[in-house]
Amino acid sequence: MPRNKRLLTALLAVGTLFAVAACSDNSAGQDASGKTTITVALAANPQMKTAESLISDFEQKNPGIKVKFTVLPENDLRPAVTKDVATNSGQYDVAMIGSYEVPIWAKNGWIVPLDDYVAKDPAWDATDVLQPIKDIVSASGKLYAAPFYGSSSFLIYRKDLAQKAGVTIPEKPTWDQVAAAAAKMDDKSNGVSGICLRGLPGWGQNLAAITTVINTFGGRWFDEQWRPQLTSPETTRAVKFYVDLVRAHGQPDAAKEGWEGCLQQMTQGKTAMWYDDTVFAGPALQDGIPAVKDNLAFALAPVDKTPASGWLWAWALAVTKSSKHQDAAWKFISWATSKDYIKLAGTKAGWDAIPPGSRASTYDIPEYQEAAKSYAGLTLTSINTANPKQPTVQPVPYCCGVQYVQIPEFVDIGDYVSQQIAGAISGTQSVPDALQKSQEYTEKVVRKAGLLK
Repeated sequence: MPRNKRLLTALLAVGTLFAVAACSDNSAGQDASGKTTITVALAANPQMKTAESLISDFEQKNPGIKVKFTVLPENDLRPAVTKDVATNSGQYDVAMIGSYEVPIWAKNGWIVPLDDYVAKDPAWDATDVLQPIKDIVSASGKLYAAPFYGSSSFLIYRKDLAQKAGVTIPEKPTWDQVAAAAAKMDDKSNGVSGICLRGLPGWGQNLAAITTVINTFGGRWFDEQWRPQLTSPETTRAVKFYVDLVRAHGQPDAAKEGWEGCLQQMTQGKTAMWYDDTVFAGPALQDGIPAVKDNLAFALAPVDKTPASGWLWAWALAVTKSSKHQDAAWKFISWATSKDYIKLAGTKAGWDAIPPGSRASTYDIPEYQEAAKSYAGLTLTSINTANPKQPTVQPVPYCCGVQYVQIPEFVDIGDYVSQQIAGAISGTQSVPDALQKSQEYTEKVVRKAGLLK
């Protein structure tokens, strides 16, 4: 082939490659009008669905950016997003992650620090973020995720059913008091359980609630040498208490119910009490039937040996390292976690639908003060009294976390243990058998990880 023809062929080939690359980039990040498209992965919680419904406000303020949502249940969201960031696939520009993941993902280099963005965005107002929540979405002194909401755990109950049963729920109840109340308020002949507790397997489902019970009963996941303590007398007593309570006075098919099922049970008037996340107070009031709306009351997380036992959690938005549109991703995050967004959500969707527990200014909004007067104060108290650095009676080698152990291996361990306890709740095995299997499995995992010598 003549030299000039070979050169022309080569140039045409290079041109074709550039065209293909440009087309691929266009499909990945821009539409035909030149808008940048970012993909946001969200958990399918009520407040996140509100954000999805209000996205037109963001797109009007940022006409060059289009937002595509992927909304998944928590148990599906975590593995999907983890796989994406771990393989650097770049499917998601913004990932909603929990406070458990933040320091681990930051260490792995899967998410980018937000300090530079925050410094250039004074309207976002980092000083307004509640300090306990800011701490759990930071790592090595840097902010790695912006909290969408912050929360703890507490007890939600029907005061009319309590009065009818002749019981009083104190603001700081013990688990023994709650169990006694559940027995008296249980009215299965009328389709009302005494209490609803998470039974669905998952380290972020039933195990979140169960771990807070283990902590306050004097149990712990590991001793100071990383020896698992799942068959200790304290842990055994805690898990047996939880399983016996939900089997005797809990909702039907409890092993299949997570927070979603319990929220439905409460809003439909099918349970007298519910121990769960403070964030669900608003949806329970907003979506409850009249008998529920008019009679909901709240108390701090039940305790046994510790002065407080509420967990500490944040669902937060992070910019993935693999995102090709990190600036646009921050613009979305800034909008969704701002003071203005909280006011927008309250105005458009109702004040019980806002993401609570993230900003101090939220609790100064008159409309929110009125709507949330029965639970806002207890939410703040729960967040401020949670102790993620020392949640147990006995010393532990891990930091931090109340309802989880902040090590990478906990996802594997927690999911396995939660399945065994769900088996005890469903009646397919005993609590001692479930905990013995959990002990043996956990020991194998931590030994393989080099934590246990």
